[in-house]
Amino acid sequence: MLTLGPSRRIFAATGPIDFRKGFDGLVAIVRDRFREDPFAGDLFCFFNRRRDRVKVLVWDRNGFWLHYKRLERGTFERIVGDGDRAQIERAQLSMLLDGIATKDTKFRKHFAREVRICHRDDHDGPERSA
Repeated sequence: MLTLGPSRRIFAATGPIDFRKGFDGLVAIVRDRFREDPFAGDLFCFFNRRRDRVKVLVWDRNGFWLHYKRLERGTFERIVGDGDRAQIERAQLSMLLDGIATKDTKFRKHFAREVRICHRDDHDGPERSA
């Protein structure tokens, strides 16, 4: 089971990857083709040509985890993006791994996907009196 913090980004390969690659081969793809830092703690998903297998690579403070899933029936949804990779949301990854078609799903109209709350220090701004 993967636990994903809100600050972790998730990238998925848009094309098939040679599944004979291990840790070092996948790290090279992340660095050279994706142009991302494999040591940042982000998740990187790779699919085989038949799309019935997925490998998820993630750095965990002192080493890499390589999660592998093989479907007995069916295939994973094809990821569409610009270039070699696409950034996806945590919910999309969960749906993808559970076989839910993300193309048919959408966010509710007024649902805020990301909210940034800035802490305002009371001593920095002008004082207001009632």
